Amino acid sequence: MHSGILDEIDQRLVQELQRDGRAPFARLAAAVGVSEHTVARRYRRLHTMGLRVIGVPGRHPAGATRWLLRISCTPDASAKIADALARRPDTAWVSIASGGTELHCAFATRTTSERDALLLHKLPQTPQVVSVSAYCLLHAFEGASNAWHIPVPDAQGNEDRTPTPPAPVPSASETGLDDVDKQLMAELAKDGRATVSELARATGRSPASITRRLDHLRSAAALRLAVDFIPEHLGYQMQVRFWLRVAPGQLGTVGTALAAHPEIPFAAVTTGPSNLLATGLFRDTDELYRYLDHRIGTLPGVQSIETTPILREVKRLTYPTAAR
Repeated sequence: MHSGILDEIDQRLVQELQRDGRAPFARLAAAVGVSEHTVARRYRRLHTMGLRVIGVPGRHPAGATRWLLRISCTPDASAKIADALARRPDTAWVSIASGGTELHCAFATRTTSERDALLLHKLPQTPQVVSVSAYCLLHAFEGASNAWHIPVPDAQGNEDRTPTPPAPVPSASETGLDDVDKQLMAELAKDGRATVSELARATGRSPASITRRLDHLRSAAALRLAVDFIPEHLGYQMQVRFWLRVAPGQLGTVGTALAAHPEIPFAAVTTGPSNLLATGLFRDTDELYRYLDHRIGTLPGVQSIETTPILREVKRLTYPTAAR
């Protein structure tokens, strides 16, 4: 695997963090095959390069609706509008796509007034906005995530493309988070590897209480740990968004298949003419072509694919206050 920056130890360390973002250095060292001191030093270096382990909600609460926007704007205004959207607490991710005249934005609302404030008032009153297409996110597939599953060559030189197993799905009877849980989640959103002692001080609870709450949140799939890193550092020069038209009876089959591909960190069913959305990461245009021709293009029920390159991510791996 070619990264240009990270060697195999770095890549394996990131891969192990994807399996468990809170794994202690000793366990990471044993998995990577180096000393604990080396792992700690490598982690600190990667952290200065932008590596983050972040605690994010493992499920979306009832009553909140997620939306995906495709916003066409004049070329001179894309960065300004994207920055304004990124500052909003209800947006989850914002990116500039295509030739710089299209923005992609995800946001969550609990009420129609919250939805209409952005869709019917704010965006239409922005002079540089040419058009807005809004899609309701109906279902996100298990297995896809916001973390990247990084293939690492095995001893025979073959790439390991086994994705991290998806988190268990919580039952409908599980209760919501209390105030301490929410405070704990907020601290983990800043640093998913914060120590139990640090979390205890921040929340005013005992370390034993924090340990129990962490175990419960993770076992109930209310909390998961996402790994964020600049894709170029891992050798991925192409990030794209796929807009697929899939036969209605094949949506589940295609979405599940995409979610199992390590190239796809996110896949979901949406409303609109393109009823399945996916994000993909690739090393170069050749790898993207092979994926389109040999993998995604051969899935049953795929009727058409639109591919839009992502030029810049303005906001990512942040979750809206409405979804907490």
